[in-house]
Amino acid sequence: MTSPETAEDIEEAAFAWIARLDRAPGDLELEAEAAAWRAADPRREGAFLRAQAIWLKLDRASQSESARPNVFTSQLTRRAAVAAGLAITAAGAASLVMASGKSMSTLRGEVRRVSMPDGSVMELNTQSRVHIAMTNRHRVLHLDQGEAWFHVFKDPQRPFVVEIGRARVQAIGTAFSVRRRDEGVEVLVTEGVVEAWAEGASSPHMRLPAGQKGFIREDAPVLARLAAPEELERRLAWRAGRIDLAGETLSDAVAEFNRYNSRKIVVTDETLTSKRFFGVFRVDDPEGFARSVHQSLGAPVSISADTIVIG
Repeated sequence: MTSPETAEDIEEAAFAWIARLDRAPGDLELEAEAAAWRAADPRREGAFLRAQAIWLKLDRASQSESARPNVFTSQLTRRAAVAAGLAITAAGAASLVMASGKSMSTLRGEVRRVSMPDGSVMELNTQSRVHIAMTNRHRVLHLDQGEAWFHVFKDPQRPFVVEIGRARVQAIGTAFSVRRRDEGVEVLVTEGVVEAWAEGASSPHMRLPAGQKGFIREDAPVLARLAAPEELERRLAWRAGRIDLAGETLSDAVAEFNRYNSRKIVVTDETLTSKRFFGVFRVDDPEGFARSVHQSLGAPVSISADTIVIG
């Protein structure tokens, strides 16, 4: 039995189709094959359109800068975009940027995709800030706040380390995410292996292979457990502009929506906060979420210009 396509598989395949169509303009048979691929799964249509938008953007950039090559056009060619599997997410104003030795941040509701000079790719979630420092000997990223996902280009000579306070996560050719929380740092590994530890702590380093979830505290050993593929995909749904709820409390679900939206959701009936909720929503649709709460729990909902009150 073949494994179902992940969102990343679909994004990469979409770029491959765009590249083939670009190399063979007017090939009706190839266009028909591409159309059949898109029609077989509704997720593929969105991935194809995102890949097409990025391809055209890179094409325009290369044409406008042909007389004056810059970092963007010289290091991020259309072919490099295919190799990296770049995609503009549905949440906020995602963008493609080459960055090193600088700080980057996202606004509330914004998800930004960044291609780094070493070939690695980073996605910053809402209200996140990172400083990127790359030399010939090391690659270090300081995540000051928020959440980020990394697809790391393998380079054994230059360790790739993400620093979040005293927490450290090191990878060699892998994909993983980190999220800074008040009580520590959450790590999700989707590909390869990472090593996690707290700088200065007496506890040993912990190796986390793909399919594991880790939690790093400053004064305790790294906690690790297996995570089902569907859990990992659900926890990383923000990369596609979604919040995927599978039994979270209403209180936690509201906190998630409030990360992305200036219009805050407030629950005034405390008896509702522990209710469990299921569903997939756009990160920028707190109204749709509130209406679902009303339909599922029968809770009254009041919507105004800057607040959504449940209860």
